[in-house]
Amino acid sequence: MVGTKSGRGDRASLVTAPLPSSCALKHRLFVRGLVLPCRIGVHRHERDVPQRVRINVELEIRDLQSPRRDAISEVVSYDDVVAGVKQMVGSDHINLVESLADRIAEFCLKDLRVERVKIMVEKLDVFNDGAIVGVEIERISRA
Repeated sequence: MVGTKSGRGDRASLVTAPLPSSCALKHRLFVRGLVLPCRIGVHRHERDVPQRVRINVELEIRDLQSPRRDAISEVVSYDDVVAGVKQMVGSDHINLVESLADRIAEFCLKDLRVERVKIMVEKLDVFNDGAIVGVEIERISRA
């Protein structure tokens, strides 16, 4: 945050100033801990009943200016990311966590403002002892 202290007696307050238009910013958008039911797995018993998966998404956004109009259209929306992930998870059966992670990454990279993605998919109910298994992938935009 850019600011200056104003002199008001003993109390100093932070006065914010807008960022200069020449200041390029690196944005990171994240969705952490999204738990959804998913039909996923290669074993027969995994095909019959959905199991919980936890999904983490981290997007690195190309250098952009700070939103000027304070409008959602100026940024990559985490609402859109969550909606896309829910649609993929709620569709057909998926054999591999790697496949689900790749699909999520490809979806996120369709937005040309996204430069890099990191996706983690964890299966929470595979083992009775509480062990969690999964995969983490990173992809870079070709644009």
